[in-house]
Amino acid sequence: MGKELLLGMAQIDAYVGDVSGNLDLIRKRVVEAQTQGCDLIIFPELAVTGYPPEDLLLRPEFMQQVADGVSQLATEITDITVVLGCPEQLGEALYNTAKVIRDGAVVGTYHKQLLPNYSVFDEKRYFTPGSEPLVVTVEGEPVGITVCEDVWGPGPVAAAAAAGAKLVVNINASPYHTNKSQEREVVIGDRAHNNQVPIVYVNMVGGQDELVFDGDSFVVDATGQVVQRAPDFEEGLYLSRVQVDGWMRPLPGPVCRSESFESGVYQALVTGVRDYVNKNGFNGVVIGLSGGIDSALTLAIAVDALGPERVEAVMMPSGYTAGISLEDARAEAEALDIKYAEIPIGGVTDAVEAALAEEFTGLMEDVTEENIQARVRGLLVMAIANKKGKIVLTTGTKSEMAVGYATLYGDMAGGFAAIKDVPKMLVYRLSKYRNTLGLVIPERVITRPPSAELRPDQLDQDSLPPYPVLDAILEMYVEEDRSIREITEAHGIDRATVERVVGMVNRAEHKRRQAPPGVRISTRAFGRDRRYPITSRFTPGAS
Repeated sequence: MGKELLLGMAQIDAYVGDVSGNLDLIRKRVVEAQTQGCDLIIFPELAVTGYPPEDLLLRPEFMQQVADGVSQLATEITDITVVLGCPEQLGEALYNTAKVIRDGAVVGTYHKQLLPNYSVFDEKRYFTPGSEPLVVTVEGEPVGITVCEDVWGPGPVAAAAAAGAKLVVNINASPYHTNKSQEREVVIGDRAHNNQVPIVYVNMVGGQDELVFDGDSFVVDATGQVVQRAPDFEEGLYLSRVQVDGWMRPLPGPVCRSESFESGVYQALVTGVRDYVNKNGFNGVVIGLSGGIDSALTLAIAVDALGPERVEAVMMPSGYTAGISLEDARAEAEALDIKYAEIPIGGVTDAVEAALAEEFTGLMEDVTEENIQARVRGLLVMAIANKKGKIVLTTGTKSEMAVGYATLYGDMAGGFAAIKDVPKMLVYRLSKYRNTLGLVIPERVITRPPSAELRPDQLDQDSLPPYPVLDAILEMYVEEDRSIREITEAHGIDRATVERVVGMVNRAEHKRRQAPPGVRISTRAFGRDRRYPITSRFTPGAS
């Protein structure tokens, strides 16, 4: 008969910069693991600092806090092996490090070898790559240590296996995007199968600025099959048993998965809003409610993230606001049991226009007057939030942000953009999904044509292509960097429409640069991901 090892996968929500707080969180999970009888507890990448710490890593005082904190923690550890991530300064070199702690001392140090420098990652700005594998013993059994990107290339796992590892631990701060879970499963499965070694993958949870970490920690056996998966977006200690009989064989455990694509995205949005508001110390949120689908979905996300008592909405009707918009906004507020107010803006916009009358003499009415309405609304919601120590959640979608169908200092005014990376057609899917959990968005909000209601009988489709067409163009141009010709051929959309949308995207860069941060759910979000110059003469051609 062989023996069993009990491993603990610690999915924690680390707070960037809070070294002492993160170490306390680690201590609590270590005690929990000891109570459960764990031989090994595994924490995420850079668990001590949170991820990404960015230029905090360049501050000597911060790095000293990390070094002192890890040293102190090591003296406290008994009767269990701990693997955790932290940065480490050695002379002029800074490393993304995994520390192995046991019996009052650091018994192993591993430096991350593959440093990602694409998408949202910027690790080559800070870190020096390591070059050596690390294999440590846990209850006499050889375990290899790797960090995040190390399993996305073949070298580090192969080196650990060649050095004698019978199981590989991989600690991560891997941000969520749609379908990321499946990508990880394929890559880590291949790495395990190719090296005939099981891999334990442990990931962080929680929101950090625009990024969301989904946890989704899992174990694959030596054939690459997933034998256990922790819940996504949930903190906790998840136990995994490993049979040792000459080999190390992870035993089957619970395999948790999101109920659907929509449920995963929705959880990511809720997590991102919750942690941004809470970690930055706001009392709650204020939302400008329009009776339309975007603000309705944003409201539902906010309530699910923070609770109804910390959410309030204000409807600011003008002379162009439809009666059904007022009815639907009231219905949404009532369904979610939030504080709700109506503040008509007619008198304020009239006063602004009167003040500008002399300046506008002889000039035709145009979009300027529409933008005044949006900016008056922005002023009001910002004032309410300011007075109450809250933050404004903006309600614009990725489709609108892409083409600039939004008003600077108007509907773009706010501190956080809950659905900034959500295309319009996905907004509809998420709204329908949320209603399966409880009807909070009136059906006609989902079915009626969208409108900004800034002029008589206005529809979004007057200014934009239909949203299914627009989203198809944007996916290929913004997320895949495809040419006008490729987009036209792929979707059968006329070239003039594609050129028009591409032109709108390019001209709107200055607006996006001034937009609030928002939850990232795609592989190419505006902000950390897609970095284009504001001033540019590049004109996409046909190729």
